[in-house]
Amino acid sequence: MLIEQASDIKKISLVCSSNNKQILRFLSKSFIFYLQQRKAHNYMNFSDSRFTNICLKMGLEESKTKPNAGSKCSDHSVAFLLIYMICLVPLATGFSLKSCRVSQNVAKCTNSQLKFVPQDIPPTVTGFDLSKNQISRIQRSNFKNLMVLEDLNLHENHISKIDSGAFANLTSLRKLTLNNNKLVKLGELAFDGLGNLTELRLNTNKITALSPTAFQCLTRLKLLDISQNKLETMSNLHLILQHMPQLQELVIRTNVLRTFQSWKLTNRSLDLQTLDLSRNPIRDFRVTANIFPNLTSLIIGDKFSVIPMKWDVKNKTFLRQVSSLDVSGLHTSPENMEALLKTVNSSLTSLALNDIKRNRTQLINLSCSIPTVSKLQFRSNKLITVSSYYFKPCVNVVELDLSENHIKIIDENAFTPMRNLTILKLSKNKLLSVPTAIRTLQNLSQLDLSSNMITALTCQDFSNQTRLKELSLQNNSISTLTECAFKGLVQLQILKLQSSQITDLQGAFKTSLPKLERLQLNGNKLTAIREGEFEGLKSLLRLSLHQNQIKTLEKGCFVGLLNLTDIQLQLNGITTGTLQTSPFKGLCNLKRLYLNDNHIKYFNITPFSDLHQLEELSLHGQHYRGKSSLPSNFLQGLSRLLSFNARNTQLINLGKDTFVNTPNLEKLDLSSNDLENLTPELFAPIQNLKSLYISRIAVHSLDFLADANLNKLEFLQGRHNQYSVVTKDIIKSLPSLQYLDFKYNTFYCDCDNAWFVNWTIFSKRTQVNDAYNYSCNYPNDFKAKRLLDLKNDLKSCSQDINFNCFVSTTSVILFVMAGSFIYHFMRWQLYYAYYLFLGWLYDSKYKNKQVPHQYDAFISYNYHDESWVIGELLPKLEGEQGWKLCLHHRDFEPGKPITQNITDAIYGSRKTICVISRRYLESEWCSREVQTASFRLFDEQKDVLILVFLEDIPTYLLSPFHRMRQLLKKQTYLSWPRAAGHPEVFWENLRKALQTGNNANEENFLSLTQE
Repeated sequence: MLIEQASDIKKISLVCSSNNKQILRFLSKSFIFYLQQRKAHNYMNFSDSRFTNICLKMGLEESKTKPNAGSKCSDHSVAFLLIYMICLVPLATGFSLKSCRVSQNVAKCTNSQLKFVPQDIPPTVTGFDLSKNQISRIQRSNFKNLMVLEDLNLHENHISKIDSGAFANLTSLRKLTLNNNKLVKLGELAFDGLGNLTELRLNTNKITALSPTAFQCLTRLKLLDISQNKLETMSNLHLILQHMPQLQELVIRTNVLRTFQSWKLTNRSLDLQTLDLSRNPIRDFRVTANIFPNLTSLIIGDKFSVIPMKWDVKNKTFLRQVSSLDVSGLHTSPENMEALLKTVNSSLTSLALNDIKRNRTQLINLSCSIPTVSKLQFRSNKLITVSSYYFKPCVNVVELDLSENHIKIIDENAFTPMRNLTILKLSKNKLLSVPTAIRTLQNLSQLDLSSNMITALTCQDFSNQTRLKELSLQNNSISTLTECAFKGLVQLQILKLQSSQITDLQGAFKTSLPKLERLQLNGNKLTAIREGEFEGLKSLLRLSLHQNQIKTLEKGCFVGLLNLTDIQLQLNGITTGTLQTSPFKGLCNLKRLYLNDNHIKYFNITPFSDLHQLEELSLHGQHYRGKSSLPSNFLQGLSRLLSFNARNTQLINLGKDTFVNTPNLEKLDLSSNDLENLTPELFAPIQNLKSLYISRIAVHSLDFLADANLNKLEFLQGRHNQYSVVTKDIIKSLPSLQYLDFKYNTFYCDCDNAWFVNWTIFSKRTQVNDAYNYSCNYPNDFKAKRLLDLKNDLKSCSQDINFNCFVSTTSVILFVMAGSFIYHFMRWQLYYAYYLFLGWLYDSKYKNKQVPHQYDAFISYNYHDESWVIGELLPKLEGEQGWKLCLHHRDFEPGKPITQNITDAIYGSRKTICVISRRYLESEWCSREVQTASFRLFDEQKDVLILVFLEDIPTYLLSPFHRMRQLLKKQTYLSWPRAAGHPEVFWENLRKALQTGNNANEENFLSLTQE
């Protein structure tokens, strides 16, 4: 099975832990068995929606109808079946990238001057933005681990070459953008492996040629934009379309196509719905077969072309589905234009006739003669006057766009025939007033008069527009409104008046607009908002007053705005005195208030105490002389506040009770202030805080975070500050931290930051933005170096020197104390253990050596007992019985170590006779001899030891000699004192003992003498 192929297993191992591989293989086999069963029953085809849905979810290509049909594009698909259902790790959040950052599971590497694709991108990202860099080549290894990537943006690079199979590992990719690069040719299998790609953008390159297999794998592609290239021939389009059965939108705008002939394109029907051929110098457009049965949108025309285009569609039914036609700039004869419009006159609803150089009136008549046309676009045609006969036949037009002309005059009856018109666009013309012609259009719902030269509004301008919902008047020169300017607009929902030089509202909004929801007055020259100015706007939701010159907000100026949720008042001249009038009283549903870039200096006032529903308050960028402190009661009443922005408000102090009234605060921006001393008590009331911005606040330490208990904090930005150390306690106090940004700070590159360096590199929970560019400010030798470059130099810091010294000292003291105790109370036992070990060591060394038995017995005795050995033992055993004995004073080799002599003697003799007395037990060398002999006895299982006691020794004297006591329990011995009456029995027993074999299991015949 495909899942068991070696190459696929290798790829699987990159993302799947070993614990899940067996589960993966089992599920993969089960699913493949399911596919085989469906194939056997001929269920596998393109029309099977269940199979299609499964494939789409699993990231597989749809199987071919033919059982044995193969595809290079699908070689990688089944291999990754169910991988990420089984073993996909959670969304990547913890890592430090060298040139990128990750936000919402999208890696963003824009404007980073990258020349190569970075390789440290987490394998779980679904989006990868590499736009605006300097990458010149896409190689096969660039995206090898990004197998769940869905969106790849390579816009605006220097890419001139794509290696074959460069995208082969991106089996989940849906969208690929390669706009604004330097591609000239798309080579063999340039998009191999992208079987799931649905959107490909290649516009603004220099593509002149396509390889026959370049698009071979793009069987699911739905949108292809290859505009602004240098494609010349139909063969290029043939190569594009032959492998894309599902392509729905094809954009080939701004190429150099000179002909478009259907028989050169394809011989089968296409699923294409949108075709954009605009800005190509097409001279000949011919369709001789029904290859576009589903085409709904066609764009064709080039205003720079000087050669007329010939239109030839053999059968009007070939384009019977086209509902949107754009022939802007098309240079053709009236006959061809008429033939063109007749081709689509059964289905056309939208027609664009922009940039038409001649026969405008005739074209409008031809267009409006098509009964189905409801949307007519007539832009950029240099119209100056709109006469009453222009649109006389356009009775069915619902939307008319006359923007970007030079219209100054519109006849009063110009739109009278267009009784069904609902949308009229007249923007970017030269109208001096609202044309009276619109008064006849009682069904208008949208009117655009923006970017004209209108200077005033009269009471009659919109008096008949009772159905108008959106009115755009921005970018005019209306200095003053009138109370009746918008009289009659009872259905108006959106009114745009921005950038129109308005200085006074004159009560225009006290009545008449009961359903207005959005009012844009920004960018004007208003200086004051008077009491009750908007009391007629009961339904208003959003009010834009920013970028005016407002200095005064009178008390009750927003009275009546009970449903208002947003006010934009930034970039005005509002002062603290203005807020003391309580201008926001009555805004019981306000959720967002923007007061940025004003002149508010904080005094002991509570301007927001009535805004109980406020969720977002922005005050950043206040301009006034001097510094101030935020009073503790400034945010009183804002119990539901979620976001507070006080960036660059010249604050020098925040009281510990500043946020007592905002317990639900989630986002706080205190950047660009002089808040050197922040305390844990300040953050105690806002335990739900998730985002904290403290850049440029001149803070010297982050220790306040360690005790702030911000357990839910996910985002921390602290750029351009003066702290140089980030301790373990600070990071550990933020268990939910996902994103950390300390750009433009400098750090101590010593052991104080060793933990932070290690955590930055290996943390899988928190992303540290731009960590690889953090620089050093101490010690002097490390200045201008990168913090993370010194990770190897800081490894020694991970060891706690003080703790190690403590452990070492304690161990030495305990060892000395234990040694002294043992020596005082157990020294004899130690001596014995020491010699026991030596005996074992010697025995281990020699027991396997086959030393010849030079002697019958080795006599082990103390020199104090030498007289008995020489006088009694030697004559009997050597003289009378004929045994060859080994005695140390006679037979030891001179110059050899005594331990070596003892060992050689014991292992060179068949037996060892130990002559034991009190003196013997006290002898160190005798002890060694008996230990070595006992090891030979017990470890080699040989009966080689004979014990002869010269004295009766009490048991308590033997108790310190553990080995000796063990021998007495298991080994028979001879006693010389007990043989005093019968010495001949003693010597006979000794002779028999010497005569027995070496088998330890042999029955021991010896018995105690004189029992």
